[in-house]
Amino acid sequence: MIRLNILYPNTPGSRFDVDYYLGTHMPMARRLFGDVLKEVTLEQGMAGVEPDSPPTYIMSCHMRFESIEAFMEAWSRIGEQLGGDIPNYTDAPPVIQFSRIIPLD
Repeated sequence: MIRLNILYPNTPGSRFDVDYYLGTHMPMARRLFGDVLKEVTLEQGMAGVEPDSPPTYIMSCHMRFESIEAFMEAWSRIGEQLGGDIPNYTDAPPVIQFSRIIPLD
């Protein structure tokens, strides 16, 4: 199993429409990926490590897939539509990382 982590930096002056992201973009992502997407969790940043400091990331999305290949095959079909929706909710370029999920015994 792998996880696709999409982190949206909380950059001063950038725009992120949480309502659009939650109400339109993520339902679209779930519908377009279909059964290839095994799980998705979202985290909205609350604060940084220092008292009263802003969060490093305004939003993070964690999607679980069987493999990078499974993700890439799906992305080849839906990437243009899903990626094309990004300007509707943010102007901040996301930080993207694939991670191997390591289960703990």
